[in-house]
Amino acid sequence: MKINFYSEDCNYLPKERMKIRRWIAQTIHNEGYKGSEISYIYCSGDYHLDVNRTYLGHDYRTDVITFDYSDLEGRGVVSGDIFIDHETVADNAAEWGSNPREEELRVIIHGILHLCGYKDKAPEEEKTMREKENFYLAAWRSLQ
Repeated sequence: MKINFYSEDCNYLPKERMKIRRWIAQTIHNEGYKGSEISYIYCSGDYHLDVNRTYLGHDYRTDVITFDYSDLEGRGVVSGDIFIDHETVADNAAEWGSNPREEELRVIIHGILHLCGYKDKAPEEEKTMREKENFYLAAWRSLQ
């Protein structure tokens, strides 16, 4: 499994990338899938907004955008590109009174959960997504 981290129009990459890779691999395995190639692209708010407008037709800021290339039905392989607006992640943490690092980890795993087939548009889907995020954040805390 390849998990890559890139930055686009910013100078930010997450700390503890090796630990994050292990955590992601464990999450994918726990969900019953195999990992292929996953790229995290950290970017500025403006770059992220442009991606949202260009590829999704959405004219608003968000913290994470996931492009899913997974084959869950056939080979059971998780693959995709996950764009993270680190500025919006920090703003959300401040707005919600949460820890910025925890908010970053939440969006990292949120993207993976999308690749594993979880949705979050309907209220029940969103509830399940939050429960899964919290479960895997607890798993993060127990990693050495």
